[in-house]
Amino acid sequence: MTTSSSQSLRFEFALRMGDNALILAQRLGAWCGHAPILEEDIAMANVALDLLGQTKLWLAYAAELEGEGRTADDLAFLREGRAFRNALLVEQANGDYADTLMRQFLFDAWHLPMLEALQGSSDPRVAEIAQKSVKEAAYHLDRSTDLVIRLGDGSEESRAKMQRALDDLWAFAGELTTPDATDKALAEAGIAPDLADIARRWSAHAEQTLADATLTPPKDAAVRKGGKAGLHSEGFGFLLAEMQHLQRAHPGAAW
Repeated sequence: MTTSSSQSLRFEFALRMGDNALILAQRLGAWCGHAPILEEDIAMANVALDLLGQTKLWLAYAAELEGEGRTADDLAFLREGRAFRNALLVEQANGDYADTLMRQFLFDAWHLPMLEALQGSSDPRVAEIAQKSVKEAAYHLDRSTDLVIRLGDGSEESRAKMQRALDDLWAFAGELTTPDATDKALAEAGIAPDLADIARRWSAHAEQTLADATLTPPKDAAVRKGGKAGLHSEGFGFLLAEMQHLQRAHPGAAW
């Protein structure tokens, strides 16, 4: 692999990791002041802030790899929708709190094993970012796992809402562990793990948690994908319009 192709591959990977964290943080931030109880309002905001911190690490590295003078802020606020590489799962609408919690759980169950594996990346910078992020991801997974079990195995109403959320979101989760040509190249270069290994860990945790929560994942649901290639859902444009409004309306604005 040439130096330029390796750099391009690492740039693509840094975007994928950074965009997943950024877009999910944007969705979670919308709950600030609107969560069902004060404790959840604070907890959800803290998770969003953790993800934003990780976003800055990934996108700063992507900007360095690109070498065109852009910053992490430029990549976050001045890219068009087709240039974003986040999975479709993280951009799905907040819906009600069951939707938000289930989306978080399905992501967290992938994010933690991914970061744990990335600590052994052949790219020292990727390994460093993973090491800085893994403790936060472990907390996020503990929290979302606990809430999914408590609500799934709770009242009749809470279980029905969590099952509906699972039915709606399950098909999107598969994109995180379905490899494309870029994922395969990353694994061959030792930059990222083989997604088959991550899929096994994701499935083991998700299946046990859902069983404990008395929830049943849909059978034979086709994987909804395209986000990693820049093909996003209809609501993504509205999300970007809200997130990028300030920088686009007032270019170069700073505190």
